[in-house]
Amino acid sequence: MARKTVTIRAVLFDFSGTLFRLEQDESWLSDLTDHGGDPLDIEAQAELMRRMTAPVTQVVELDEEHQHAWENRDLDPALHSKVYLEVLRQSGVSRAEQAKALYDRLIDPGEWTPYPDTEAVLKSAAGNGLSVGVLSNIAFDIRPAFTERGLDTYVDEFVLSYEEGAIKPDPEIFRRLLDRLGVAPEHALMVGDSEEADGGARELGCAFALVEPLPTAERTDGLLAALREHAAL
Repeated sequence: MARKTVTIRAVLFDFSGTLFRLEQDESWLSDLTDHGGDPLDIEAQAELMRRMTAPVTQVVELDEEHQHAWENRDLDPALHSKVYLEVLRQSGVSRAEQAKALYDRLIDPGEWTPYPDTEAVLKSAAGNGLSVGVLSNIAFDIRPAFTERGLDTYVDEFVLSYEEGAIKPDPEIFRRLLDRLGVAPEHALMVGDSEEADGGARELGCAFALVEPLPTAERTDGLLAALREHAAL
């Protein structure tokens, strides 16, 4: 029996590791020193960036106060700042002013790099009449990352966890975006880099495509391939 073909009418994209990635800039880390006052070596710098951008996994042991902040970081900018400054401290960034400067880079949308096919996939989806939404567990406004590059033209709705009071994989946050787009779950495709968080869209009946959060130079057409695989382009 032939498989039933579902028409995709909307594509929902995650932000970090999906459409954009926080890429290491050597200048951010060049002046950092460890607890002994020595410059961080290359290995320590690479681990620091991994910890700053890990999508879901907790990367350090936390006390009760900071554990609460970690679990609620994407609902409250103050908690996000609190726990990431603690992660940086535990990762060897001993001076508070250095940690704050590095954290400010993390939450600056202008510092994030779009994947090579981000513009093409957004433009193609919108051009083909699909509704486009961006759905992110995040504690800062990512819209400037799009507007600075003219990509906001192709996005119909942004749904950000800290504004909504809900985080993926809670079905409610997916439902809100779908309602605003006016699209039923069975006609939507969620694209993201986390099986745990983004894959929660399947509970409502959405299709789901997983992309790897690789460096932008290593993943040149993952978004386009995901949409083609689901007949969304």
